[in-house]
Amino acid sequence: MGAIKAVVFDWAGTMVDFGSCAPVRALKAVFAEAGVPIDDGPARRYMGMAKRAHVIAILSEADVGDAWRAAKGATWSEADVDALMEALEPAMRREAEVTAELIPGAAEALQTLQTRDIQIGSTTGYTRTMMAGILPRAAAQGYAPDTVVCAGETREGRPAPLMIWKALVDLGAWPTDAAVVVDDAAVGVEAGRNAGCWSVGLAGSGNGVGLPLDQYLALSPQERATRLTQAAEAHEAAGADVVIESVAQLSQALLIIEDHIARGLKPGQVDCICIAPVRV
Repeated sequence: MGAIKAVVFDWAGTMVDFGSCAPVRALKAVFAEAGVPIDDGPARRYMGMAKRAHVIAILSEADVGDAWRAAKGATWSEADVDALMEALEPAMRREAEVTAELIPGAAEALQTLQTRDIQIGSTTGYTRTMMAGILPRAAAQGYAPDTVVCAGETREGRPAPLMIWKALVDLGAWPTDAAVVVDDAAVGVEAGRNAGCWSVGLAGSGNGVGLPLDQYLALSPQERATRLTQAAEAHEAAGADVVIESVAQLSQALLIIEDHIARGLKPGQVDCICIAPVRV
């Protein structure tokens, strides 16, 4: 067997939904319906967390909390979170299903892993209900991970390592430093580090830049480089071992990690390597 036994992917912004747009659209719609509109900032700041924790983090922001009190006449409560989640489940499912197209390069990356008999796991901040439309659409495109761990299926979500550990248990893959976690959100990279795995951050395809593919490709080279640099810095700060633009560069990242392993290194023992971005 090779040095890498398993790769655990996130979903939105990592394997599907270039720009991780579905969660933002759903969250903004639900808060607007509740009479407390939010912009992209609060919706994106906590991306990758389990969605209930995500909602609570948004409500805990001073500006949103003030707006909630002004609109409702009282500070938000757990009952309000329950109501928002009840509305968010179908909204997120709808948005996630229509943005479930595989990110360019994902199919090829999967083919490489399958050829090498590397097991494929996945974790997500989406609940199982929210994933109901994504899973069949992804499978129709050739992506059916060996295990899928959803928000709420472990005691804590990201940045806790529990979802990753559950995925590795399901796969029977060990030790943890024989696994690679791939995520577009810094909190997911941090979870990979906490799990004792190698962490690969995706700077271009996900939450860091936050643009759908057509808008991303329309950026000037200078603007794209600026945004990629900012996203890469966030991943590095979260503990990434390697940062790439999108999953299209995964093979290059794995070669770097395998070289680290061959030299007897462990996750976090080397400076983060950022691969120069390429056109997706």
